[in-house]
Amino acid sequence: MPCRLVVYVEGPSDKSAMEVLLSEKIKEAAEKGIGICFNNHWQGKTALLQKGPERAADILINDSNAHVVLLPDLYPKNAGGPNETVKELNDLLYGRVQEALRKRGITSSDPFLGRFHVHCFKYDLEVLLLAAREELQSFLGIKELPVTWREPVEDQDHENNPKKLVEELFRRHGKKYQEKSDAPQILKASCLDLIIRRCPQCFAPFVGFLESFSSPN
Repeated sequence: MPCRLVVYVEGPSDKSAMEVLLSEKIKEAAEKGIGICFNNHWQGKTALLQKGPERAADILINDSNAHVVLLPDLYPKNAGGPNETVKELNDLLYGRVQEALRKRGITSSDPFLGRFHVHCFKYDLEVLLLAAREELQSFLGIKELPVTWREPVEDQDHENNPKKLVEELFRRHGKKYQEKSDAPQILKASCLDLIIRRCPQCFAPFVGFLESFSSPN
């Protein structure tokens, strides 16, 4: 059974948000001797897409028990390479890891690529805040939060990405969105199962992957 899963995200707000929202999943895995950690060594999508595959290749080569996940935002499109869709992002990162392995003398990359995984936020972390609309409403201190965005919440687009919508909601109610502190605080109070149900396209598969990773063979 693998004993270490390293997840690289774009920034500190993503790291903090995932640690609080997925705290029970991380704890359950730890009780089975499996470490799940979130890291943000690079700031922003471009840096993650360019440097993450190199770091992933090094980890995969040097630790046969480690798996690596790159978890960027889908937005903005084509940042760090051609990737407007989830499939394009997936293809780009697998190709870059394969190239990084070749540069390190690995001629047969399949065993290593089996421990590399790509997931993303569609279109960014704030999709989870739209999914946690009851907690978002409470955080904003308002009695009602009309749904003015597309549902399912992962059906936004690059022009009207979730972060843009959240920032506008905050402005409309006299606040400024501070992602490093606000996102973790809202998600800490939220229901993970409800967010999973409201984000079936990308976030639910990521949580399902974490669960399968820490399940006995």
